[in-house]
Amino acid sequence: MRDAYVYDFLLANGGAEQLAITLTEAILDLELHAGFVNYKLFPDNLAHVLTKPVFHPVHQAILMMYLFRNRTAYLQHYRHVIFSGSYAPLAIRNRTSGRNIYYCHTPPRFVYDLQDYYLQQLPFWQKPLLKALISYVRLYYEPAIRKMDTIIANSQNVRQRLLRYLDIQSDVVYPPVQTECFKWQSSGRYYLSTARLEPYKRVDLIIKAFLELPDKQLIVASGGSDLTRLKQLAGDAENIRFTGWMSEQQLQELVGNAIATLYLPIDEDFGMSPVESMAAGKPVIGAAQGGLLETVINGETGILLETVDVDSIKQAIECMTPSRCLRYREPCEQQAQQFTVRRFISQMGNYLQ
Repeated sequence: MRDAYVYDFLLANGGAEQLAITLTEAILDLELHAGFVNYKLFPDNLAHVLTKPVFHPVHQAILMMYLFRNRTAYLQHYRHVIFSGSYAPLAIRNRTSGRNIYYCHTPPRFVYDLQDYYLQQLPFWQKPLLKALISYVRLYYEPAIRKMDTIIANSQNVRQRLLRYLDIQSDVVYPPVQTECFKWQSSGRYYLSTARLEPYKRVDLIIKAFLELPDKQLIVASGGSDLTRLKQLAGDAENIRFTGWMSEQQLQELVGNAIATLYLPIDEDFGMSPVESMAAGKPVIGAAQGGLLETVINGETGILLETVDVDSIKQAIECMTPSRCLRYREPCEQQAQQFTVRRFISQMGNYLQ
């Protein structure tokens, strides 16, 4: 009897994608399915893929919702199915038997907690289109979630979102972080940002802070839709460098040799990057909200900012000197062990028994 893990799509090498690969590689007979796959970043041995890659977010949403609802009848032959993402859960309509589990990284944020934020980013003529898409997603997403036998949130923060916006109870299983791969290597000469380059990740505030600290070095090791704007913001600053997406080995070396890392998204779901940083003995300058409140211990494994603005970021950077960061090393490494792959696999395996 086979089980399936069904995820929206494997496009960028983010935390949710890493989780899907990790879980299906670790649990025998758990097959990975996706709407589409970017084969430049991911293996081509998935059990089932619905279509070729689609890059425009609106096109993605509409096409994925259609395909998961109408092209997944084969899922009725699986014993248990774990759904994850915003669109994959719609495939539950084709399940006539067996157990259905939803691993929720977050309810779709443009539909719920960040709806106003996304609407504010658009010109007036595009706002009605987004509102229509929001209504369309809710029409199918909410009934699908309520059909699940078990719902698992990836953090207490996401558990509260599910309760607030959908009035749904859930268990919590923290995502797996490859803590054994991140090691302290040196105290380094630079600070590091690894957040995906999207507006709500607030990397622009980090760049503005370093523009006012020309004697401090920043490496931005990621990509995303906001890359062009952020490069223009940084201009010709000699102390700010963009690397684009890195290989896992390159990223591990960057983290292991940094002074500290910065991670300041708006109400992050969980956030693997801070845990990876702590695993390497590197403290985190983060936002005192969302999943970071569950992973980073303020004053022991990093500094959590109640107010996220350029001045507070500058103060934290100046406080996090290389010599002070060394004192954070052991507490960081110990804290990271709360979020290991072994613990995640054990907990998720219990749901498939």
